[in-house]
Amino acid sequence: MSTTEPARAAYATATDTTTVEVSGHPIRVRVTGAADAPPVLLIHGIARSLEDFTATQDLLSDEYRVINMDLPGFGLTRKQPGRPTLESFARAAIGVLDALGVQEPTHVMGNSLGGAVAMTVAAHHPERVASLVLANAAGFGRQVNISPLPMVWAGLSSLPRVGARFVDRAREAGAQVNRDLFVDGSFATPEMIKHAGKVGRQRDFRATFFGTAFGMGVPGLGTFPGWRRELLAAVRASGVPVLVVWGDTDNVLPVAHLDGARTGLPGARYHLFERTGHMPQIERAPEFASLVKEFIASAR
Repeated sequence: MSTTEPARAAYATATDTTTVEVSGHPIRVRVTGAADAPPVLLIHGIARSLEDFTATQDLLSDEYRVINMDLPGFGLTRKQPGRPTLESFARAAIGVLDALGVQEPTHVMGNSLGGAVAMTVAAHHPERVASLVLANAAGFGRQVNISPLPMVWAGLSSLPRVGARFVDRAREAGAQVNRDLFVDGSFATPEMIKHAGKVGRQRDFRATFFGTAFGMGVPGLGTFPGWRRELLAAVRASGVPVLVVWGDTDNVLPVAHLDGARTGLPGARYHLFERTGHMPQIERAPEFASLVKEFIASAR
């Protein structure tokens, strides 16, 4: 466990992205590193975008071919047909790999919802997964603290005539949600907050957010236990090496979920970052990347 102060990596909206076609629909990706290097796939969390992994992506690209994707309906990517589910997101992830010609086993890494998506990829396609890195991942406990309030304010601010009075509330609520992801709220830079607002205005965002949230549980009451039990059993059966990473001050998925991970995946490796929130891949980017490199090397 680290006790050093977090090393700051600048957050920046990615400008070097492209799109790949998956089932006839474009998905925004950022691909870096040598084409013949071992592949790594990065999957962000609910209501977020591939930008959440750009700092870690840059740190991994010297050794790996790193593929960073928007989940359909989030980021700057439109949704695909059908309901947003862990299975549909996992199909999109496999579709991205196929579109990029990646058939060899891939090291799959996910944060929050992206962790549950990564586990779903391993559960359904274990032959495509070389290892899993799960950063503050969904699937290990009931409690989830996600407030829909910013979207409520944003919805009110879009109403004719009355909307203007809610614009400031919507902006501040969105900014606070970003600050709450970190122990050090200054990691939620103005550019991150601005980009999060752009993501939230994406046409499919609200439907994807609420469809995903209610498919996995009841906001305010927690996630359903059934899918969690089945998913963890499938990951155990897959035999895929797993590293579980957590921040000790996570305001979204409490650190108590790490106990659930130890019970559900007893064969995994674990690491706890001190004074770290929901996104260790941002708040502890250099340490996180070093830990990942060490784990991937041991999993080969």
